[in-house]
Order: sequence, then C-alpha cells, then structure tokens
Amino acid sequence: MKKLYFTFTLLSTFLMTPMSQNVYTLTLEESIKIAKEKSYSMLRLSEDLRIAEYNLKSATSRLRTHIDMTIGAPQYNETIESWKDTTGITYYYPIKELGYSGSLTINQPLPTDGRIFINNTLSSSEDLKNNFRSSRLRSRIGFNQPLNAFYAYNSIKSSLKRAELDYERSNKQFKREELNLIYQVSSSYYNLLSLQRSTEIASLDLERQMEANEISKNKYAAGLIREVDALQMEVDLAEAQNNYDIANLNEVSAKNSFKELLGLNLNDSIALNNQLNYQIVIIDPVRAVELALKNRLEVREQEIQIEMQKLSIMQQKANGLIKGSIDAYFERAGIDHRANVSFMQSIKNSYGNLIDRNSSYGVGLTITIPILDWGENKALVRAAETRLKQFNYRKAEVEREIETEVKNLIASINSNLKRLQVLEKNVLVAEKSFEITRKRYSDGDIDSQDLALERNRLNNAYTSHLRAYINYQLSLADLMRKTFYDFQNHQEIK
Repeated sequence: MKKLYFTFTLLSTFLMTPMSQNVYTLTLEESIKIAKEKSYSMLRLSEDLRIAEYNLKSATSRLRTHIDMTIGAPQYNETIESWKDTTGITYYYPIKELGYSGSLTINQPLPTDGRIFINNTLSSSEDLKNNFRSSRLRSRIGFNQPLNAFYAYNSIKSSLKRAELDYERSNKQFKREELNLIYQVSSSYYNLLSLQRSTEIASLDLERQMEANEISKNKYAAGLIREVDALQMEVDLAEAQNNYDIANLNEVSAKNSFKELLGLNLNDSIALNNQLNYQIVIIDPVRAVELALKNRLEVREQEIQIEMQKLSIMQQKANGLIKGSIDAYFERAGIDHRANVSFMQSIKNSYGNLIDRNSSYGVGLTITIPILDWGENKALVRAAETRLKQFNYRKAEVEREIETEVKNLIASINSNLKRLQVLEKNVLVAEKSFEITRKRYSDGDIDSQDLALERNRLNNAYTSHLRAYINYQLSLADLMRKTFYDFQNHQEIK
C-alpha cells in the first residue's frame, strides 16, 4: 500500500509541474506591481482617464483663438440658365464659369459667451462664353455678445466646468479601480498563500503519520498493541496521503488563477515569499471616517452630480428669461465687373474699388421676450430642482453608509488582530502538546486514537492561525481601498 501511495504522489507531481519559462518568488508588493503593469482592466481605465484629459483640453482650447481657411480653386460650372421677359417669353442660354475663392476667418471666443471675428474673403468668377470676369474682395470685423450670459447662463464657462468635473470623476474612478485591483490581488495572493501553507501542513501531517505508522508496526510486531490499532494507523496514513495530494491539486489550481490575474504565462513557476509576519496597526476611527468621506468616489460623485445639476437648473431657468444679443460689424468691400481682363488685373481693380468705396458698418440689439408657454419651462425648472434635492438626499445617505461601513471594518480589524494574537499562542501550545502526546504514544502510555486526536488538534491550530492572519491582512487592505489611506505606512493614496 505504501508503494502505491508513493507512485501516485510522483505521478500527480509530474502532471502538475509543466515546463517552466520563468521562475518568480513573489511578495505581495511585487505581485501588485506586476498586476498594475499587465492588468487589462487597469490599461482600459488608463485609456478612460486619457479620454477625460483630452476632453478637458478640448474644453480649455475652446476659449483660444481659432483660425480657419477655406479655398475653392478651381470651381468649374457648366449649365443652362433661363430668363423670362416682360411678355412672358422664356429664353435659355448656356453658361460656362470658372471660379476661384478663398476665405480666412479669425475667431476669438470671449469668456462672456460672445465672440470677435475677422473674415477676409476673395472670390473671382469668369464667364468663359462671354469672356467676362467678376471679382470681389471683402474684409469684415464683427462682434457678437449674448446679454443673457451676464445674468442667466454662460455656456462656455459651464462647458469648461463640466469638463473639469468629468476629468476629476474619471481620475477618482481610476484610483478606485486601482485600489480594487490591489485588494483583488491581495485576496488572490492570500488565498494562494493559504493553500500553499495548507500543503505544507498536509506534508508535515503526512510525515508525522508515516513516523507514527512506523512506530505502530514495530509495536505490533513486538506484540505491544492490537492488530486493529495497527490497521487504524494504516488507514490514518492513507487519509494523510490523500489530504496531501488534494492540497497539492488545490494549490496548483490557485496558482494558475493567480498567474492569470497577474498576466503571467501559465507555464511560469511562482512561489510566495511570506513568513506570516504582521504589523500591529492602531487605527483612529474618527480619522478613518474623515478620510473615507474626503476621498471616497461615492461622496465626490454625488457632489459632482449636485454641481452639474445646478448648472442644468441655471440653463433651464435661462430658457424662460428675456434674452438679448448685441451684434456689430465694420466692413470694407471692393467689386470689379468687366470683360477681357485677367485674373490678377481683376483682383487689383477690386482692391482699388475697396480703397475708394465707403466703409459699411452696422450695430443692432435683438431682444427675445417669452410671453406665454403655459408654465412649460417653470415645470421643467421645478423638476430639475426636485432632482437636485434627490442628489442631496442621496449624498447624505452615502455618507452615512460609508461611516457605518468604515466603523464596522475597524471593529473587524481589531477583532481579527486579537484573534490572531490568541491563535499564535494556541499554535505554540498545540505543538508542545503534540510532542508530549507523540512521546507518550511511543512509550505506550496512550493508544493511536489519542495520538490522532492530538494531531487533528495541531492541524486545526495551524489552519485557524493561518485563517486569522489572512483575515487580518485582507481587512487592512479593504480599509485602505475604502479610505484611500495606507494605515500601515501612514501615507495617503494619491
């Protein structure tokens, strides 16, 4: 039977050990670093942050001077036009035209939602059939200013504000997902550590059981114990071997999942470097709650919703107010119409006409007064204001949920720490007790059942201590992602 166990162990070990490409001995910090570099979720979120950054840059650039040029060269047109005289007779004649045009527009948006622009246009069209050319030069300086931007709603400033809020929200979302990834890697890391330690515990248990079985054989051969006790010891050995093989399989499965999370090749070999050391962390609940309320995206997200809703209310109210606009322009224009003239000469003549012709200018005030809408806009404003109240209520609710969550988590951390410290002592006591029991069994003072009971007690002590250690470390990682603060190293997560 022992030979069969040994053969199965070799076979399972061979099947579970692929050809390795790289060998990694990882701490938790190294695992997190690898995940940040290779995780697809983090790469995707970094692109979302970049999109928000570009949108913010676009909104900022909207306030800067824009220059556009339009060129139409050449533009050929061949068609048939109609003309009707006073007697009602319609005449048709062919047209062949070749034209050139270009315009340069300089537009400067104003923070007051208005704009100043300069538009320079040049166009020339030649009738190829009649050898007649028409050219035009025009230069216009204009100004437009909506008056309601001063007392109602400024779209340029509001667009910039929305872009800034979107960027802030994307930045916090990225940081939150980064902390979620850290917690996810920590959870997977400690799960693998638990299974790795479970394999070590199962291996130690198998060694003890093999030693106890050897003692049992010798005592049975010497007639000191009954046959049933010797057979029971062999059954216990088979169970210990089976537990070790199952622990090995579970560890390999967890390693593959961990490598997948980190983005490593499944053929890579990994081992965890952790000595179950821990730091006693004292946490001030008041400070922890303050940090959570200050840094949590859920709170800031509600504040952003409130700010955006206020902008929407201002915009909706502006729709029901009197609107005004001032428009002004100053223009110089030159025209040339004549036959048998070259393109350059026609342009030159147009420029001369622009110099000689009087300037054109205009200024005007346009006012739009809403008279009757049967309360439509007022109802929309009331709906927007009610929605703002909902956001305020939700913000208060989120703050209360976060405060409760953080306080419960701190209580759990303190409880896990106390349990961990107690179970450390329990492991030492269980180890000493097992050594005493094993010696008593070797001396013949107790039977195999007492030894098996003490062995199970030692294994349970190891497992409970490991579980307490993992719960303590995970609860600290959970607190870090829920407060954006590392209490172990006393630093804020930027």
